[in-house]
Amino acid sequence: PEECAVFHCRGCWAVLGDSLQLCAQGPRLDLLACFKVTDEVTWEDSLMFGLEGALLGCAYYALSCRSCGLVVGFILYSAARDMAHLRGLFCFFKDSILCYLLNKQTIMEASKMNFPAVTLKE
Repeated sequence: PEECAVFHCRGCWAVLGDSLQLCAQGPRLDLLACFKVTDEVTWEDSLMFGLEGALLGCAYYALSCRSCGLVVGFILYSAARDMAHLRGLFCFFKDSILCYLLNKQTIMEASKMNFPAVTLKE
């Protein structure tokens, strides 16, 4: 793919994943959802519950960077219909990651990236 990118933790630059595993982009939450991540991504066994904001009413596991502990996203366990298609995926907050573009050899803010449209039926 022409726009191949590696996803890095904003806190410590650990490699968290890449755009080859990208399966959805969430305009409502400003996130990138991936099928797979690296061993640098960890999550705890305890569920968290969204009490406000976009995750209101959702049960999820928080994703953290193993190297620095920064919360970089979540895995949805249960959600309302409009977010149900993201259940079980690794969802990175765009403001918690940086993207290294392989073909341009540059770093970009994930929030400024426009990845090609991916089709994950909602």
